[in-house]
Amino acid sequence: MERMAQKKLVKKPSAITNRRARFDYALDDELTVGLSLSGPEVRAARDGHIQLKGSFVTIRDGELWLNNASFSLKLNERGKPGARTIDTEPRKLLAHRKQIDALAVKRKEGMTIVPLRLLTNGRYIKLVVALGKGKKRYDKRETIKRRDQEREAQKMIKSR
Repeated sequence: MERMAQKKLVKKPSAITNRRARFDYALDDELTVGLSLSGPEVRAARDGHIQLKGSFVTIRDGELWLNNASFSLKLNERGKPGARTIDTEPRKLLAHRKQIDALAVKRKEGMTIVPLRLLTNGRYIKLVVALGKGKKRYDKRETIKRRDQEREAQKMIKSR
């Protein structure tokens, strides 16, 4: 009796989120921009092998650049199945000139451009960035306290 090889269906993420950004920054306007990626980088994004934690966006020569985002790229070496390398080099972001200029003005006011989500569900891979102001330690403690209070309130409502 022959056994058919069954393929495992792996659910790939439609968005990779930077959960730390909401905790570390008080966020304002969001903007969706494109990314300029190579083939292995696109494959890593579609497979969900990207880490946005600790990444940030800078403006150099009138262009947006994503810095410190970790792409786990697959190596096509013989004899090493599944071999990967981590790549953190800057990647160019694609946005309209007016959008870049507006971000540059806000940047001069002391705001930071933070990547929030990497969207991979469509034909193109997009990055959602937001303007944020860094939180102080006491602001972070306040956020934790509020989150715990909301969680307790939800528990009380559920238990009734």
